[in-house]
Parts: sequence; structure tokens; C-alpha cells
Amino acid sequence: MNSRLKKILLLLLTGALLFGSGQFQKSLNHDRETLGLTRTTALENAPPMLAFTTVALGGFRGLISNFLWMRASDLQQDDKFFEAAQLADWITKLEPTFPAVWIFQGWNMAYNISVKFKDFPDRWRWVEHGIELLRDDGLHYNPNSVDIYRELAWFFQHKLGANLDDANIYYKSQWAKEMKAFFGPNGTNLDLLLQPPDAEARTNAVLFREKFKMDPAFIKKVDAKYGPFDWRLPEAHAIYWGARGLEAAQENPDKVKADDLIKLRRIIYQSMLQAFHHGRIIIDPFAKTYSLGPNLDLTPQVNATYEQMYAAETDSGQKDGILRAQRNFLRDAVYFLYEADRIGEAQKWFKYLGDKFPDKPIIENQPDSLPKNLTLDEYAVAVVQIDIGETSQDRVTAALQGLLLHAYYDLALGQDDRYENLKRLAIKVYERYTRKTAVARGNERIPLPSFDILNKTVLRQLLDTKAGAPYTARAALVTKLGLPANLLETVVTTTNAVKNVSTNLASTNAATTNAVPPAQP
Repeated sequence: MNSRLKKILLLLLTGALLFGSGQFQKSLNHDRETLGLTRTTALENAPPMLAFTTVALGGFRGLISNFLWMRASDLQQDDKFFEAAQLADWITKLEPTFPAVWIFQGWNMAYNISVKFKDFPDRWRWVEHGIELLRDDGLHYNPNSVDIYRELAWFFQHKLGANLDDANIYYKSQWAKEMKAFFGPNGTNLDLLLQPPDAEARTNAVLFREKFKMDPAFIKKVDAKYGPFDWRLPEAHAIYWGARGLEAAQENPDKVKADDLIKLRRIIYQSMLQAFHHGRIIIDPFAKTYSLGPNLDLTPQVNATYEQMYAAETDSGQKDGILRAQRNFLRDAVYFLYEADRIGEAQKWFKYLGDKFPDKPIIENQPDSLPKNLTLDEYAVAVVQIDIGETSQDRVTAALQGLLLHAYYDLALGQDDRYENLKRLAIKVYERYTRKTAVARGNERIPLPSFDILNKTVLRQLLDTKAGAPYTARAALVTKLGLPANLLETVVTTTNAVKNVSTNLASTNAATTNAVPPAQP
């Protein structure tokens, strides 16, 4: 074979290989596009040189990202937070398909940067920006990321819902104000979002979907399964995003690890517990302030959630953890229901607790002075004695309301001495709590309504003609307390009746007061 023929054959072979490589490259490009590995879009709101460089360098975007990470860290150490936030935006745009990048930047804003500011409005802007980063952008680029759903739910459960941040009451207040515009004054109106009746309501529903990226139909589904909730409160939103994460996991089972699922389940049942502990807003109509109290109506739903999560879990260690959490909840539920004078429900769940955990003591580290088989009354009294020495705002609020309910019922029954004793005990519990928590900054970290507000709230509940005590009991209370007789015919939660009750109670209420949050949802 002469050299000329060889050259021709090699040229033909080269052409064939180049053609085959081109065809194979098309297949690779298609696969990369399908898997979301190709990112060639220019950065938004970036200097022209940076935008040009990222496109021109292509695969060297990682080097640019590393430089920006270091620069952002240096700026944050120098307290130059706003420039660091801008760099964080570019970093996430450079690495949009890595959920860990979004999670770190959102967490950094909501936790690290926010606490550097003393003013609560400044803190809230950073916390809200962290939420928006995950919700609006992180999920846009990673719609099936279980980790981002979990982190977003955690922000609502922990940063807004818990009381570990001094500004937590301000966060709750600001979020409640935003949600009130969509869920109504009681936080329960879902129909206006699902079926808006007029143009204004339709505009409001569109605004809600676009701004908060939430689906009203899925909200209705979550509320029906786990609620009903007050959607002005953060726990409902933590449960919503946790449930969205579980849905995403079910749709993409190949991309989910077992550890991811238990994190989402834990978010949901822990948030359910928080909603039980402080899922009800108590409003003072005169000072225009509010506090949070237990939502005892959620008891069956919280227990059902533990049962569902236990059944769905396959890891035996995690199943044991769910059982421990359920047992602790049931002990709280019995205690809270008893203190709220819902004796029938307390007895039901007390029996359920004993049947569910027959080999476990009702009280952890039960003193030898208590009998092994406690009655409901003995259990409740023992828990009250223990809780007097605790500093849990939820439990102390429940104990105070329960003591006052029992006190007023005893007064209606003519047991004046017992009424005075229970009222005095409630005041002592309140005073001890306020003394022990006085070291908290401004008393805003673990707030408690004033004793006057707690007392009036309980009395209004008892005197309500629709849902209060029986007529004879109300008549006895009106007589004993010297209240106007027309309260027996009027729903006392109306403004005029509340004013009458407040005026006549002025001489009997304790003088002990406590700071209440300055904002109203």
C-alpha cells in the first residue's frame, strides 16, 4: 500500500472518529442538561467583569467561588455584613445545584449575622432574608432537595418558634402580622386563598402564592391531617415545609437517604408538640398585647402524628426515640388537660398512657413517697409540685390557668376558703417564676402574661354563655364577685362585657405584673 492511499484512509478514519465523537458529545450534553449539571447562565446583579469571567472561564467557576468564599469570610469577621451578603448571593449563583451551599448561606444569615445586631427589626430582616434565600431561590434551583425543605422547616420551628433568641417574640409578632393578611384575624381562614370570592381576594391569593411560595391546596391538606392550626404561628409553617419535604422524598425515592426521612418526620412531630404547648394566641384587648398558651384541642392530632411517624420508620433506634417523645407528650397532655379542668379528657389519656407504656413509671424518677399506681389526682398534684420549681413558660402558664379554673369552680360551689387558698397558691407560683426568670434580658426571652391578664382570661372563659360554665355556676360567680347580673345573658368575650369584668375585678386581682410583648398579631 503506497503512502498516498494510507493518507486517504487515515483522513477517512479521522473524519469518522470526529463524526462519532460529535454524536457522542450530543448525547453527553443531553445527559448533563437532564441531570442539571450544565450551568452557563450569567450571574444576575454582578459586576460586568465577574459576569463575563464566569461565562468565559466555564469550568473555572469553582476557583472563582473559592475566592468569594474566602472574601466573604473575611468581610464577615470585619462586621461588613452587607457586602458579605452580596458575595453570598454570587456564591449561590455560582453553585446553584449544591443544596449545602444554600443551607449554609441561609443559616449564616438567620443565625450568625442576625445576632450581631441589637435592634430586633434589624435582626428580623436578616432572619427573613435567610428564609427567603432558601424558599425563593434554593428550592427554585433544587425543587426536590429534602435537605433544603428540612432546613426551611427548622427555621420556623427553632428560630421563630422556640424562645432561645431574645428577639423571638418580635419574630413571632412580625410573622403573625404578615400572615394575618392572608389567613384572617384568627389564622384559620383558608377558603379565601382556595376560593377567593372577588377580585381583591384573588389578587391577595396570587400575592400569597408568589411571595411566600406556598400552595393553598397543600395547606388545606396539612391542616386537615395535622391541625387545625393558627396559621399566624410559625409551627404551622414548619409542619407545612416538613410535609412538602416528605412529599418530595416520595416522588424521588432514589435521591433520598433514610436519615433524610427521619429528620423530616422529627421536624413534624416536634413542631406538633410545640403547637400543643403554645399554639394559641391570648390577646389582651386593652393593652393590645398578646401571649401564647397551650392549644389542648390538638391532643388527639399530636398523638396520631407520633403513631404515624412510628409506623413509617424502619430504623429500630429511631422508632425508640419516637416512642420516648410520644410518652413525654402524653404525660404533658394529661397534666395540661387536668389543670385546664378537662378531667374527662385527662382521664382518657391517662388510661391511654398506662396502656401504651405499662412497664414505664408515670413520673420519671418517681419519689418513694408516691404510690406505684398513681391515680389521676395523685399524678396531677405530684406534677404541680415538681413544676413549681421549673422555669418552663408553657408548663407554668398551664399550671396557673388550671389553678385559677379550679379556684373559681370552688368559689361557685361555696368553698370560699379553698378558693382563697388556690388563688394564693397561683400568685405564689407566678411570683416564684418571675423571680427565677428575671435575669433574662428584658424578660422577653421567656415571657409570661401578667397575672391580671391570666386571671381575666380564665374568668372570661368561665362566664362565656356559649362555651363557659353551666348557668348556675356562672350565676354563683357573678354573685360572689359582685359582677353585673346582665353578664349572665351576654357573651362575655364582647368588648363591653370585658370592660365590666375588668372594672369589677380591679380590687381582687393580684398586683404582680410582668412584661408582655409590645406587639399584637
